[in-house]
Amino acid sequence: MMEERIQIVPGFSWFGKNIGIKDNTLDFGGILSDVPCQAAGVFTKNTIPGAPVLVGKEHLRNGLLQAVIVNSKNANVATGLHGVEDSREICRLVAENCGIDAEMVLPSSTGVIGRRLPMDVIVNGCSTLRQDFGKTKQHAENFARSIMTTDTRPKLICAQVGNATLMGVAKGAGMIEPNMATMLSYFMTDAELPAEELQPMLRRVANKSFNRISIDTDTSTSDTVVILANGLAGPVDLQEFERVLAEMAVYLAKEIARDGEGATKLIELVVSGASTEEQALLTAKSIINSPLVKTAIYGADPNWGRFVMAIGKVFNYTVDVADLRIFFGEGNDRLRIDAEILDRDEVPLAEISEMLKKDEIRIEIVLGNGPYSEKVWGCDLTEGYIKENAYYTT
Repeated sequence: MMEERIQIVPGFSWFGKNIGIKDNTLDFGGILSDVPCQAAGVFTKNTIPGAPVLVGKEHLRNGLLQAVIVNSKNANVATGLHGVEDSREICRLVAENCGIDAEMVLPSSTGVIGRRLPMDVIVNGCSTLRQDFGKTKQHAENFARSIMTTDTRPKLICAQVGNATLMGVAKGAGMIEPNMATMLSYFMTDAELPAEELQPMLRRVANKSFNRISIDTDTSTSDTVVILANGLAGPVDLQEFERVLAEMAVYLAKEIARDGEGATKLIELVVSGASTEEQALLTAKSIINSPLVKTAIYGADPNWGRFVMAIGKVFNYTVDVADLRIFFGEGNDRLRIDAEILDRDEVPLAEISEMLKKDEIRIEIVLGNGPYSEKVWGCDLTEGYIKENAYYTT
């Protein structure tokens, strides 16, 4: 069973503190395992990745990690070779202060793009790491808060799998559209997991969760999802572990979408009846990424024609309007629009508008009679998003 209540993962410690990178909020955090961990990671596909992504990929090549170090408020992106050396230096400082190898440290940064890290501030912040790490729930929550940027709240989830504990932590609120999103997510477990299983497992899980969310259609330069398994609890059932990991990843992905910059509503969209998996996913993303769809949902405007427009933008596939069905809501309360209702001029616009006023909205688009479907999540687009991003660096 998943719980938002924090369950400490045996063998791990955390910290989160303020070192003054930008303001007086928590901006520097870390995770440390007592022993080396089997590890796996997936990263942004942006072609100008941040320096920490480049270094993180290097350090993960052998599938082993022991620590994660994260700064917020500065993404260390587009900073050239200096930025890469800064990330390596941070890993070296963590290793020196914690008694581990620098290659066992994964760095992450999130925040403003195009500015060098304030290394004097970070060097000073690393000087007390040995004392900073702790094993309490407060330390774990402080870590979750330290990685936030425009997030309004920390995002954590815990679960048990057999004798093992699994914790997931994430951040993300803007620059969100897979693959992946301006999001960082870290999973820690004391389960013993085969090294050869971990990377493909994480890819499968990320593909059905973090790669299915949208806030603003912009793919970040810093996205990172990592899992560390220290093995102290012994083996677990792999299928059960992947099932729970996937549930946790979906939960965190939905929390990221729910917490989108300026967002007031979480949207769950299912596209079914597609002729191929590609058609289902392309159509789902076309709809969930559409500013016109997002703004209509924000205003509870029953402008279902915007869904038709977004479906038609998927140029590789043609949908016959006679086969198209749009459902708002779920269960017995679902409202339906299709060609037959349009012919009778019986579109339930007022009822759809009321349904769109809810803070969680479920929509299903049926394209035809095909066997494929995809589920994605997103949020509405509001004035708050514009205000947040128009003045982000001022």
